[in-house]
Amino acid sequence: MYLIPKSKFVRFLLVGVINTLFGYSVFALMICLGLDYRYSLLIATICGVLFNFKTIGGIVFKNKDNRLLARFLGVYLVIYLLNAESLRIVKTLGINMLVAQAILVLPLAIVSYFFNKTFVFRGDR
Repeated sequence: MYLIPKSKFVRFLLVGVINTLFGYSVFALMICLGLDYRYSLLIATICGVLFNFKTIGGIVFKNKDNRLLARFLGVYLVIYLLNAESLRIVKTLGINMLVAQAILVLPLAIVSYFFNKTFVFRGDR
């Protein structure tokens, strides 16, 4: 039997694991290929955003309305900017970019959940 948790936040975290593994893998690959962290982050964000829109919208918020994509992109732009600025700050501290990104995943996921719930999928409360 396939059980989907009732809690939106738990579903978000479970879907987020898959989305994060994908996005982090792209980021790590770009870093290992020698790309600057800002471009690596941008490529990983672009690669993941459409997949994430479908999984977060469909599984977490039970909403498959493609008209919400613009708002979703807006949330991801804010998350990207927060992430990039955080990485810039930790780079000045000499922290490895892969370690820094791994540390930032959970706090940014929590921010992303609340932004998506508030600004994108707000009709599903």
